[in-house]
Amino acid sequence: MRRSRIALARAFPDAAGRAAAALPLDRLPPFTIVGGYVALGGELDPAPVIARLTAPRLTARGVRFALPVAANRAAPLVFRAADTPRALQPDVFGVPAPPTSAPPLIPDLIIAPVLAFDRHGGRLGQGAGCYDRTLADLRAAGSVFVIGLAYAGQEVENVPVDGHDQTLDAILTESGYIEVRKDHRCA
Repeated sequence: MRRSRIALARAFPDAAGRAAAALPLDRLPPFTIVGGYVALGGELDPAPVIARLTAPRLTARGVRFALPVAANRAAPLVFRAADTPRALQPDVFGVPAPPTSAPPLIPDLIIAPVLAFDRHGGRLGQGAGCYDRTLADLRAAGSVFVIGLAYAGQEVENVPVDGHDQTLDAILTESGYIEVRKDHRCA
């Protein structure tokens, strides 16, 4: 799947912009904190989507942007403010992240990276379980809407899921927006 994602990134260099254009803002629940990610290893670049979600008309009403920080390989991610220019520094996985001086924020809308997805909301990530732990904690504490950002070619029939796996609420690709039916959620 990683090799396939890299090939898709090369084949569709305009995919991020096309995905951003396909995002139906009017179908999203209300949000104030957008959690994103820094694209690595062929991941679809979320920058155009984040730009739409944090456009000046939205930031004027208080929308903020945060990036995840892994401080411990076995702990949930902490989202920290990334809406002001700060030098990013590698977290424990080597992913560029805001420094510990950036205030923590609790996102109510998350754009999540995807290695593979299915139409039931199943998501295969990098395998460390960081997003599953994080989403479980966020969902236990309140409401969070999670959009998986992927190339259309990353879709599979069924992602193998376990009881700890957290599903997506929607998937956004360069081909369009896929809403996940709530009656198909994983246990």
